[in-house]
Amino acid sequence: MTSPTWDPQQYLRHAGHRTRPFVDLLTRIDAEPARIADLGCGAGNVTALLADRWPTARITGYDNSPQMLEQAERYAGPRLDFAYADAATWTPEETYDLIVSNALLQWVPGHADRFPVWLDALTPGGVFAFQVPGNFTAPSHTILADLRESPRWRDRLRGVGDRAGAVLEPEDYLNRLTALGCAADVWETTYLQILQGEDPVLDWVKGTALRPVLTALADDPKARDAFITEYATALRAAYPAGPHGTVFPFRRIFAAARKGTAI
Repeated sequence: MTSPTWDPQQYLRHAGHRTRPFVDLLTRIDAEPARIADLGCGAGNVTALLADRWPTARITGYDNSPQMLEQAERYAGPRLDFAYADAATWTPEETYDLIVSNALLQWVPGHADRFPVWLDALTPGGVFAFQVPGNFTAPSHTILADLRESPRWRDRLRGVGDRAGAVLEPEDYLNRLTALGCAADVWETTYLQILQGEDPVLDWVKGTALRPVLTALADDPKARDAFITEYATALRAAYPAGPHGTVFPFRRIFAAARKGTAI
């Protein structure tokens, strides 16, 4: 499957809502790391939060999107840098006190199989922490999947961006991390986000779930616009606007695992 082309500006249009789960994750990390890896750093805005939280730490943000890394460079500094890495194959070449990942692993098939490699790169007592979306049965995703498989689109879009089974359930992450010798804290939260503007859920998914489709149809603007119109109509019915905006529930799954000792 072709990797989606990312649009940092579109992604950052909802930066407040997208950042909140990462901030919540950080509150559950009781550590003073000297060396940190941010796996899937994206546009760098959440990596900068790591530097704010641990100002003396040396931090590297990793991503496989040239567009995102270019945007992230604006946050680079004496203790904060960025580098290319693909999480599907990333094998750390040094040790870290904290490896953190924000809304990346759902894009990495079989990501839990990489946990042993990443945990091996942690110092004793080091922490591996991540959050992933847990909303793949929500209308925003099921409508998209149904459209891709519809007679009009299936020949061009069948399987494009399909992430059914992209993440594990919380108890599965807990079992995996515990079996690897970690003391793991795993939880979930559903955020009731209020989005503003015209077609706000469409605007949200244009930064994330819709990227594979937009990439696949990039050479056919007429088809791209037709798909977006069809998708937007269905999203309006699934997420009607209210008096204060459009409520967009979003489930997130979190884990913080300390290597070898209790959290």
